[in-house]
Amino acid sequence: MEEKKTVLVTGGSGFIATHCIIKLTAAGFNVRSTVRDLGRTNKLNQVISDGLQEYEGQSELAIDWKVANLTESEGWKEAMEGCDYVLHVASPVMMENPKDENELITPALEGTKNVLRAASEAGVKRVVVTSSVAAILYGRDDEIDEDFSFNEEHWTDVNHKNTSAYAKSKTLAEKAAWEFIEKDSSGMELSVVNPAMVFGPVLEEDYGTSVGVILEMMSGNYPMVPNMDMGIVDVRDVADLQLLAMTRPEAAGKRFVCSESNMMMKEQTDFLRDAFPEFQNKIPNREAPTWLLKLFAFLRPPLKMIAPELGKNRKLDSSRAKELLGWKPRPAKEAIKAAAESLIKFDSLN
Repeated sequence: MEEKKTVLVTGGSGFIATHCIIKLTAAGFNVRSTVRDLGRTNKLNQVISDGLQEYEGQSELAIDWKVANLTESEGWKEAMEGCDYVLHVASPVMMENPKDENELITPALEGTKNVLRAASEAGVKRVVVTSSVAAILYGRDDEIDEDFSFNEEHWTDVNHKNTSAYAKSKTLAEKAAWEFIEKDSSGMELSVVNPAMVFGPVLEEDYGTSVGVILEMMSGNYPMVPNMDMGIVDVRDVADLQLLAMTRPEAAGKRFVCSESNMMMKEQTDFLRDAFPEFQNKIPNREAPTWLLKLFAFLRPPLKMIAPELGKNRKLDSSRAKELLGWKPRPAKEAIKAAAESLIKFDSLN
């Protein structure tokens, strides 16, 4: 019998990471994962175990938890020891621009370097870095028309005046990963997964930033939605693509757009109003005029960040993942519905 391979998942408490752990366990891998504090692991074990039972019909969960912090080199050597693969999922997330952009950029950049350095020294076969479509989409407005689609060849311009701190952090961290692997002499391989807006089922009350968009849509906080579209993908399909990028030989040295399809925010709220009629009075049914949002952007920092994106085409081409790796994501509407159902389940909308 072939010996079970060991996979390290960084940032094991995160939305994507917990689903990766579920998929890895169901696929028969030994799972190790990092957290900043072991004090939360008892709850995490229960949360992930419940998810494993619900989504994979399995009950045997064994996670070897290790302590490591993105901005510190300590802990990573021990975490990597004996690992065959690494899914580097941990990264700071912040939707608003911080006063100092290095609050996002430094941990993302240094964390990626720390992980890759330790993985190389430990003899890891392949690292899969979770980047983002934010490393692809921005600062390229002169090239975009209605027929344009972004793919793996495109990179965000970090020097563009409208590029957010978050997009800079993801772009610089991913570029650092490719630069590292180009110079690395250990034979370690690298693949990168670039998810769009990640919806789908949350496993606990701590639902994370992306599903918070669904929460805002259903909570009655906003009378209108902006004229924006976004790529959407289910978290379970992100985890599936992570495993394909980790195990398939043809994935080495490639990045993969991870998006099922794009939807306008008005399309999303229309779908939510139909799917959850009990929330119809709270879910917005109008699209805000672009001029109005740009006016209010001077007063509200979150609006200032999205103002440059109003009315822009951000279509994504994920054909590489589908054709090369056979990735088959579920429809975007299913991801939206699953996110909403889990928010209701955990009473987050009351």
